[in-house]
Formats: sequence, structure tokens, C-alpha cells
Amino acid sequence: MTLHEQRLSPVELVEAALQRREAVLLANGALCARTGKYTGRSPQDKFFVAYEGCPLPREQHRWLSEEQFERLLAKVQAHLQEKGAFVFDGAVNHDPAYRVPVRFYTEFAWHNLFVQQLFLPGTPGQTPRYTVYGVPTLQADPVTDGTRTETFIVIHLERGIVLIGGTEYAGELKKSIFTLMHHELAERGVVPMHCSATVGEQGDVALFFGLSGTGKTTLSADPQRRLIGDDEHGWGDHGVFNMENGCYAKCIDLTEDREPDIYHAIRFGTVLENVVYDSQRQPLYSDRTLTENTRAAYPLSFIRNFEPTGRGGHPQAIVFLSADASGVLPAIARLSPEDARKHFLLGYTSKLAGTERGVVDPEPTFSACFGSPFLTDRPVRYAEMLMEKIQRHQVPVYLVNTGWAGGGIAHAPRMPLALTRQLVRQAISGELLNVPTTRDEGLFLNVPVSLPDVPAEYLQPRLGFPDASAYEAARRALMQSFAAALAKFQTQPVS
Repeated sequence: MTLHEQRLSPVELVEAALQRREAVLLANGALCARTGKYTGRSPQDKFFVAYEGCPLPREQHRWLSEEQFERLLAKVQAHLQEKGAFVFDGAVNHDPAYRVPVRFYTEFAWHNLFVQQLFLPGTPGQTPRYTVYGVPTLQADPVTDGTRTETFIVIHLERGIVLIGGTEYAGELKKSIFTLMHHELAERGVVPMHCSATVGEQGDVALFFGLSGTGKTTLSADPQRRLIGDDEHGWGDHGVFNMENGCYAKCIDLTEDREPDIYHAIRFGTVLENVVYDSQRQPLYSDRTLTENTRAAYPLSFIRNFEPTGRGGHPQAIVFLSADASGVLPAIARLSPEDARKHFLLGYTSKLAGTERGVVDPEPTFSACFGSPFLTDRPVRYAEMLMEKIQRHQVPVYLVNTGWAGGGIAHAPRMPLALTRQLVRQAISGELLNVPTTRDEGLFLNVPVSLPDVPAEYLQPRLGFPDASAYEAARRALMQSFAAALAKFQTQPVS
């Protein structure tokens, strides 16, 4: 295929996006685009290609045939032949032992800027292992193409090709590579992880696992520690490494006071998605008119305290984050290895009203391994890989509730960020390793009896409920949802 290709620098891509009216330049220098109908990922529209010998479990995915893929690929290439394509040759994985060359063909200039800011630069003349085609204005025909809707994310694992169309949301480009890395790295004995990572002055590495909105990016932007990465990592024989070279931060309600590092990273070269702005082009981060899922994509180097190697040793602490709206989970708890396995498979948080259509009251939501949409194999495989690493390196694991304690969302404000930061720092430093705990067998937790400067209701959530029966009812409901979510893994084989 010969395309009308353009390989442009970030400055040239900003110019192109403005000339093509794809985006606007805000007063802080960031390029701001709107993604139209889709302001988040479309996991129900992701398909894998069922070629002969495909190693992925059939029940784990939706499938297209080779013939359907070939027809859709021809449509995509013809579309880019007509529209032209912006090209970026990049790479994924900071550890040179696992470095993988990738190529992006994007219809939009701002999409190309997005991937340039998030991935490593490639090498001139490289042959890509994976090629991603982004064609947001091309819609699939479900009748002839076999898709669910006009939107499609189609992955051909053997040929290393990804087709993305019918959606302008740039996060699909990023997460397609993350999905591929779940197969690539696991096959090479590396644990792929949906987590952020930081490193301290003594080389102490901490990992933060959590779903969107639990504080993964916020808590890893710590001025006392260097940021390895905010979202996607591998854990291999020599330690932890960032898969990417940038950050993709949520910026709803962003303020300079609460999150100064992220706030100041939003400048020229940063890509904003769906952020509302005023007549002076000043961003209005608290405006939810378009979506709660407003985003900022910028290089790691835009964070003042980042780790330039994108690597660290084996972790000294692991934190699972949950924004629990029920008010049942304590502010922090220690997990045994078996507790950690269960909570990793659960990937629990609360889905809040307003984040999705039809959600009125907070609902428990589960995403296996804190990243179910990106797993290529069965969750138990990744859980066993992580547990082997945790036990081999004797890494303490904690569960931190960044949601609501003391009666839940109906009766209490959200957990104070300053308190959460304090508890996380104590966990990372090892201060909590030997504090007395009480066991909650039903929720798989060892909860500190008390901690200095931590109000009792944050460690004993029942104190914040109107009465004991209300607490027990909420706890019983959460236990039942945990049991139901774990049940489906009990007979699942490890691939």
C-alpha cells in the first residue's frame, strides 16, 4: 500500500491540527480537541481475528473471521489513501530487552500528536512489530463487516495489525498497544500491569493499581518521589519498566492546589480531550458538559519529578486502590498473599452516578486484574504471574480506599486526599508492616487497629453509619458481590 504519508514533528502536528480545524489552542498552550459521540473507550466493539492457531481463549473475546478482517483492512487502507495519513514510528517498553517497534497511521493530526507524546520514539527505518490504523471518520457496516456497531477496534495478533474506526476518542490508540502487550510480555515471562509506578531517593519502587477515578495518576504524582509512569508497566526479571513515555491523566476538577504537577504539565505540546473552555480560551476543568472523562496527554518529561530511564527495581510496596462508595472498606488494610490474589482478580471500585448513562446510584463494579478490557488471556494467568513475583520478592500489598468511609457516599464526604497521601507514604516506607491489625475474613483484609493522626471512623467504618444494622447490611451486600465476582474464577484454568 502506498499512502500519502506525512511524518511531522509535534510542532508541525499542532499547526496541521489547527489548519484542519481538528482542535483549538488554549490559553495555556495545550491543543484541545472534542471527540464527538464517544468520550470514552468502546470495549464492546473490540474484536480479535480468529486465524488458525490463534492462542487466545475463545470465550474471552469477540471474534471476526480472516475474510471479514481482510475486507475491513481494505476499506481502512482505501480511506487513508483518499484522506492521507499522518505517520509515527515509535516504540513501547522502556526496558531495551523488551523494546517493541510500533507504527501508527492516523487520519487526524491531533491523534498523531497524541501517540507521539505517549510513546517512545522509534528508530529510523525500523520494521514495526505492530501497526495501528486510526480512521475515526470511517464507519463499519455491521451487516457486511461483522461488527456490533459502526465503531470497531479489530486486532489481528499474528499479523500485528490493529484497525480502529468510527470513534474519535484517542484513548483507543493507546489501549490497543496495551492490549497487545498483555500477550507479548506475558509470553516472555513479564507481568503486564495496569498500574502507576514511582521510585524514591533510595531506589524504593511502589506500584499503584486501580480503575479509572480511584487516584492512580494523582497519587503517583508525588513531589517526594520520581514518576516512572502513570498507567502501564511490565515487571520482569530485572524490575519494573514503563511501557509508555507519557501520561494520560483525567483532569475533571483539576486545580493547581490539589494536583500541581498535572496542572503544570498541561502546556504547549499537551493534548486535551473534551475539556470545556471559556471565551478567553481558559480551560474550565470543573465543567462536565461534555463528559466526566476529560483527559490530558503529555510526555513524562512535562512532569517536574520524573524518572528519565522509565525503569526501577523490584517494588518494595504495592497498593490496590478502590473508590468504595458503600463506606464499608477502611482507609487502608494490609493484604496477605491470598488476599492480594483475590483483590487483584476482583479489581473492585464503585461506579458513580453521572459517569455512565443509566447509572443513578453507586454500583459495585469489577474489572479483573484492574484492567479486564485489556487482558488477552484468562485473568487467573495474570494473577498467578503477579503472585509469583510478589512472593518471590516478599512485597507487602495494601488496599487503600480512596472513596467514602463512615457511612458511604450518602453520609460522608470523600476520603481526604491529604489523609490518603499520608497513609500511602506510611505504607511505602514500611511503617505499617508491624502495626496491630484486626482480621475481616469476609472482605479479605487485615485492618490496623489504630494509627496516629487517623480518625477512628476511617479504620472502623461502622462508626460512621447511623446504626450497627445499617453497617452490617452494607457490609453483607459488599461481601455477596465479592463472592459472586470471585466465583467465576474458581474453575478457570491457567493458560
